[in-house]
Amino acid sequence: MDREIPKEVLRRERRNLIIKWSAAGIAVIVAIIVLLSMMRRSVNAADLTFSIADVGTIETSVNASGRVVPAFEEIINSPISTKIVEVYSTEGDSVAAGTPLLLLDLQSAQVEVDKLNDERRRMTYQLEQQRLANHTYLSSLEMQLKVKEMDVNRKRVEVVNERRLDSIGSGTGEKVREAELAYRTGVLELEQLRQQLVNDRQVKDAELKMKQIEIDIFEKNYAEKMRTLNDARILAPRPATLTYINNNIGQQIGQGEKVAVISDLSHFKVDAEIADSYGDRVSPGAHAKVRLGKTQLDGHVSSVTPLSKNGVISFTIMLDDDDNQRLRSGLRTDVFVMCDIKDEVLRIANAPFFKGPGVYDLFVESSDGELEKRQVKLGDSNYEYVEVVSGLKKGERVVVSDMSNFAKSERLKLNK
Repeated sequence: MDREIPKEVLRRERRNLIIKWSAAGIAVIVAIIVLLSMMRRSVNAADLTFSIADVGTIETSVNASGRVVPAFEEIINSPISTKIVEVYSTEGDSVAAGTPLLLLDLQSAQVEVDKLNDERRRMTYQLEQQRLANHTYLSSLEMQLKVKEMDVNRKRVEVVNERRLDSIGSGTGEKVREAELAYRTGVLELEQLRQQLVNDRQVKDAELKMKQIEIDIFEKNYAEKMRTLNDARILAPRPATLTYINNNIGQQIGQGEKVAVISDLSHFKVDAEIADSYGDRVSPGAHAKVRLGKTQLDGHVSSVTPLSKNGVISFTIMLDDDDNQRLRSGLRTDVFVMCDIKDEVLRIANAPFFKGPGVYDLFVESSDGELEKRQVKLGDSNYEYVEVVSGLKKGERVVVSDMSNFAKSERLKLNK
């Protein structure tokens, strides 16, 4: 006969069974957590660049791209259409003022100048001839005036004599009237001759002035032709380095075509470009910083192009240290133009990830020593700092190095 199992024993066995299954479940959960932890992506702290959010001052700036160019550069163009006959210098030569660079064919230009010189002499002779003709004409007219004055004086004496004869009965009234009429006619003719002399003198002076103006205009044209001929003898206008020369002997070149370029390669400036949306933040005199690798140079904006071209505004930066040994013509640079000063703002270090104001996904170190992705809104910046508008608190560590490989990760394990 079977004996009934005590209830106490059954409860103990049931409790032991529950404990065993609970322990097994807990072990499975722990194993899963450990496995997931081992499978989570991790990154070494030594491979990252961190920045601690702090409060401070930001001298805000706008970023632009620039290129180092010689502080002085002059393009020499051909003043006439001709061909190259000889080349005296090569690219890279240091030239002094007046050094011949190349020779152009000046035969046709010289012939034209010679013709103008002949015309110049002819016009000079014509002016002198006109001056002598005027002098002769006016001298003749003055002589006629003197003769006419003598004739009027004689007729006045005749009037006096006829009146005296008529008063003593030896003359007649008819003769007196004839003498008086002849005298009045002579006076009118004399006045007419005097006025003619004044008028002709003015006309002749005006003719001479017109001739002189024609000669002055011709002289200016002649001087321009002579200057063009002298410019066609291609010489270095100042001490510099020859950076380009057309050395194709015999090549036909047009008027205004570039034949040489000289540059001052001991001093440099920076030609920069920026989006026209930032145009109102760039003005002449603004402080600027130019970054060449790890070298940073100070300068100021000297000029700004007033017009936008293809959405870009160009401006020039004159450097304080324009003969720095790092400067080379053609080098690309980062340019920062200082705009404003903001005090007491939350900021982090500027790094290559920053492309301008906006919202960024950044990895921030959490309290448990891991990295969690967080949306951070950034504002103004300069070459050192970026303004934090929201998303970070003072003292938090944020990764500012490139994290594009972890773009799909929300959390990362940080290996110290």
